[in-house]
Amino acid sequence: MDRGIEIGAATAADIPALVVLLGELFSIERDFVPDAAKQERGLRLILDNPASGKIFVVRRDGQTVGMASLLFTVSTAEGGRAAVLEDVIVAAAYRRLKVGRRLVQHVRQWAGAQGIVRLTLLADRSNSAALRFYESEGFASSETMVVYRYHLGRDGAVSN
Repeated sequence: MDRGIEIGAATAADIPALVVLLGELFSIERDFVPDAAKQERGLRLILDNPASGKIFVVRRDGQTVGMASLLFTVSTAEGGRAAVLEDVIVAAAYRRLKVGRRLVQHVRQWAGAQGIVRLTLLADRSNSAALRFYESEGFASSETMVVYRYHLGRDGAVSN
């Protein structure tokens, strides 16, 4: 294990580094486009509202090199608290060092200790490396569920 690796909660001071990481992630995913202002706004919404979620960061020798977000919800199917695991990204230079594995394991352990009964995540179907990674970490694709999205404008008005 790399002793220079630390995983913990993000703070507002982490936002600039997290925006860079999200830019890297959204450059990989087909459904999203990097937009630093939007990413910063989203990060602040989570950090300013701890009941909505938690952001975890990976630091190596003090430098932020990875992140993951948990957004909280309730599963009526499971009868308990659930969370959506989002924004899992490790800087390219650190991807072969098992940093992502340590991050996801940390998030799973933290979530379990909080009484969260299920984690759900979305992954870009063309990102075969990410799909293999999540499967190796015990996540399974749904045999029946399909993701649909409906975008609303910032003021609640419909925008396509």
